[in-house]
Amino acid sequence: MAADRVYDAIYAAVIDHRLPPGARLREEELAQTFAVSRTLVRQALHRLAQDGVVVLRPNRGAQVPEPTRAEGAHVFDARRVVECEVVRRLAGSLEKAQVAGLKRLVDAEERATKAGDHREAIRLSGAFHVELARLSGNPLFVRMLEELLPTTSLLMALYKPPGEPMCVAHSHRVLLGKLEADSAAAAATEMRRHLNEIERSLDAPAARATPALRDVFAPYREDA
Repeated sequence: MAADRVYDAIYAAVIDHRLPPGARLREEELAQTFAVSRTLVRQALHRLAQDGVVVLRPNRGAQVPEPTRAEGAHVFDARRVVECEVVRRLAGSLEKAQVAGLKRLVDAEERATKAGDHREAIRLSGAFHVELARLSGNPLFVRMLEELLPTTSLLMALYKPPGEPMCVAHSHRVLLGKLEADSAAAAATEMRRHLNEIERSLDAPAARATPALRDVFAPYREDA
């Protein structure tokens, strides 16, 4: 469905920092970019607003949020609650194929980081955390994390030095080791330490240029 394509493209662009905090999302420009009607664009933007990925402002249209540090504290608080419980449940219960899949994500993240592919590293880092939630078997954990990740990514864009990874792949390897060691307490402690490390890495706001929407969404156009 065309509205889903627009939704997925904007969500991905926020997650991997192609759309910076504060970027304006004009309906007409998006409609031209995706070759769809403004009605379909509006549907996608309303869904994104419901999920906290964009904000809709009266007489100003849609915009990528600019979360404050206080809002960031709430996000990380929620992530600690959800993700520490996720790994507590997974410790010692993962099948070999599931562990292998998680290791492939970490390997790919490391390769992207070494290659300087910052956007791909960010995408893979988020995918690792979402996959852990998925493996827990609770779809609500997945949904909550998918709602928290865009704000996390925006916080990184606002308060983390450009070019630094959202997560450190080595930390993901350590976490996997705790999960394989069948220690729920150790896995939860490591996840908490990992999330605390990310939160502490947030520094000071940095200016970000806003690229043209047509360039941002070129891979998602049907004619691309």
